[in-house]
Amino acid sequence: MEWLMLFVAGMFECAWAVGLKYSEGFTRPVPSVVTIAAMLVSFWLLSVAMKTIPAGTAYAVWTGIGAVGVAVVGMLLFDESRDVARILCIMLIVAGVLGLRIFSH
Repeated sequence: MEWLMLFVAGMFECAWAVGLKYSEGFTRPVPSVVTIAAMLVSFWLLSVAMKTIPAGTAYAVWTGIGAVGVAVVGMLLFDESRDVARILCIMLIVAGVLGLRIFSH
């Protein structure tokens, strides 16, 4: 259950990171409120997951999910680069997150 909470926390991290783009420096009220709410949920779920998952593992997985998610969203919504080197690097992050999950106690 804690790994599911960590995954959802990572998804909310993606939401708030993308929300930062839409909030335009917290100058747009609705995207700003949604971003802050996503931040709070993400941090809360991360803290709950850290009760049983080691801090280093949980934080690395959380940031990895966020990094990959935001990179993919950036390619889809913001027309960011889709070059092979970038995609390979994203795949390395995914491999690292999966490795942490597989080899975590």
